[in-house]
Formats: sequence, structure tokens, C-alpha cells
Amino acid sequence: MKNIGYILLFFFIGLSAQNDKVFDQANALFNEGKFTEAIDRYELILDTDKHSAELYYNIANAHYKLNHIAPSIYYYEKALALKPKDKDIINNLAFANNMRIDAIDNLPEVGLSRFVKKVTNSLSFDAWAKVSVALVLFFVVFYLLYYFTFQTGKKRFYFVSSTLSIILAFIALVITFYNYDVVKNKNPAIVFAQESQVKSEPNLRSDEAFTLHEGTKVQVLDTVNNWKKIKLSDGKTGWIPDEDIKLLTIF
Repeated sequence: MKNIGYILLFFFIGLSAQNDKVFDQANALFNEGKFTEAIDRYELILDTDKHSAELYYNIANAHYKLNHIAPSIYYYEKALALKPKDKDIINNLAFANNMRIDAIDNLPEVGLSRFVKKVTNSLSFDAWAKVSVALVLFFVVFYLLYYFTFQTGKKRFYFVSSTLSIILAFIALVITFYNYDVVKNKNPAIVFAQESQVKSEPNLRSDEAFTLHEGTKVQVLDTVNNWKKIKLSDGKTGWIPDEDIKLLTIF
């Protein structure tokens, strides 16, 4: 059993070293302007189930240089999902989006919904979970200090601090579950067809709702046979053939 463990360890070390070598080769090809060949080398790494923001970013750059609108946006989006605050990825994605034909506005958000979204998106799901745990620990510490302190002023301070900590912990926990639910229900995809007729119903005989072009980002709401129900950022919905889009799964 121990020997099998060593064999697996050496296998993964060897695979990682091989991927690093291929990655360097792909980068060299990119720098030489051989973008198609670079993409072929990068995809060899993807075939080994190796995923990273850097890999996706470089693939996207190569596609961008070749004016491949949909693939460049697709891989920039995948890179951004792994590094959501990376300025280079954000800027290059904006450049790639400028190549799109479809200009789709976002639904305006006002009042409470805008505030809730801003607060929720300020941290990731994992970060909100860590904040919740930290606040619970603060509550325990402050409560113990309150319980074992007899000085009136300090006792009042520890009581207020422990109460505030548990209230904030509850709020953070609610935001954590809300954030998780939002992320779980997100099912983004990129249109890969040069032009796709979006139907009002999941069949070819139904009326055309609108037309989309490559590179447009959509949210997938439902699946019926070979059709996907999609929603745009402006609120429009319709049905698009399966083969016209590619889901933005990370792994």
C-alpha cells in the first residue's frame, strides 16, 4: 500500500513538471506570435485537468489575438471566477467584450435590493463564512469575560460587546447562506454561435424572441430536450439551442 502511495506521488510530481514545461513552451509560442500553436499547447494542460487563472488568462489572450470573440470572453470569465479582483483579467475582459455585437443593458437596481447586493458581493461566500465563525468566537470570548468580571463598567462593556457580536454573527450567517444560494443558482454561459435565433418556446416552430451573437453572456434557467432557457442581464428570456452556447463551468 505504501509503495502505491509513492508511485502516485511520483506520478503527480512528474505530471506537474510536464505541465510546467508545456506551459513554458506555450508561452514561448505566444511571444513568437504563434497563437494557434500556443492554444494547442495550453489545451494539452487542460486535458490533464489542470486548472488555474493563469492558464485560462493565457488561453484567452491567445484567442483575443486571433479575434476569436466567444473563446476569449469564455476563458477570461473562467479566469475571473478564480481571481475575481485581478485587474489585468478585468481589463482584458472589458476589451474582449467591446468586440461583441450585442449591447445589453443591465436591469437598474435601486433602494434596498441594490444595498443588499452590494453588501453581499463585497465578500465571497467563503469569506462571509469565516466572518461568521470569527464573530461567534468573539461572542464566546466576550461572554466569558462578562461572566468572570465583577467590575461594573467592564461587565457592561463585555455584555454589550458579546450581544453585538452575536447579532453581527447572525447577520453574517444570513448573508453567507444568501450568497451561497445566489452562487449555486448562477448558471452562466457564453454564446458561441456567430448568430443564434432565440425562440419564445423550446422548438423551431415557435416565434423568434430576439437574436444573439457570439460572446454574449447569458444565464441558463432551464433545459428542455436540446434547448436551454436563458435570461439576459436586461431581463429578457427565451430558448436557445444547446449547441449555440457553452456553459461557464470552472472545472
